[in-house]
Amino acid sequence: MCTSMATFLRKVAVEEFGVTKGGRREAKDTWWWNDEVQKVIREKTDCFRCLYLDRSATNMEKYKVAKKAAKRAMSEARGRAYEDLYQRLNTKEGKRDIYKMAKIRERKTRDVGEVKCI
Repeated sequence: MCTSMATFLRKVAVEEFGVTKGGRREAKDTWWWNDEVQKVIREKTDCFRCLYLDRSATNMEKYKVAKKAAKRAMSEARGRAYEDLYQRLNTKEGKRDIYKMAKIRERKTRDVGEVKCI
């Protein structure tokens, strides 16, 4: 009985809402990435592809080195970007930007199904 009910519900849901194939996930917004980080990430990706095709010890070692370099480059770039952001927020114009950032963050997390008026 439970399985027939579940099957019926799935069938109705497919008829009403349809089925999607899925798709590519939206890229994360990494505002602190620079050209150096992108280059290091590209090298890491190439090493991973080589490792995927041929799991030899040399490819494994190259990937580990590239992965460590990518982590270090990302950490340094993120640190520099946040340091610049904090310096900017300490100015008079930056104090106004704090409220803008809070408003944007609130809009992004707002519930879509929120009832505004009845």
